[in-house]
Amino acid sequence: AVRLALGWAGWKTYVGRPQVDEWRCKAMGLLGTALRQSSLPEEALPVFEASLAVRQRYWSHIENSSILGAQSNLALSAQSNLASCLSDLGRVDEALVLERALYARRMELLGASRTCA
Repeated sequence: AVRLALGWAGWKTYVGRPQVDEWRCKAMGLLGTALRQSSLPEEALPVFEASLAVRQRYWSHIENSSILGAQSNLALSAQSNLASCLSDLGRVDEALVLERALYARRMELLGASRTCA
């Protein structure tokens, strides 16, 4: 209950900021995680979908650059969260498609030695 309350509090704090704001994006991800971990995957799913869409829209250019900074894994982590949520909902075929795409992207970005970390 506390995790969920904190997730909502963080979201309410940053929701008024522009979509490109890093803290707003993190708050959305934390809310989705809090919902999922509170056994509310149905409510978490649209949050994770929105989080992935925002991260792909505003930060995909970072992932496509040769410089991998702290934000380079934003869309990858959002995609992973979405895959886990889909799996929780029993939508394992959709989750598997996302997980395979994640694996391929991580291999491309990090190489075989860092994909299992």
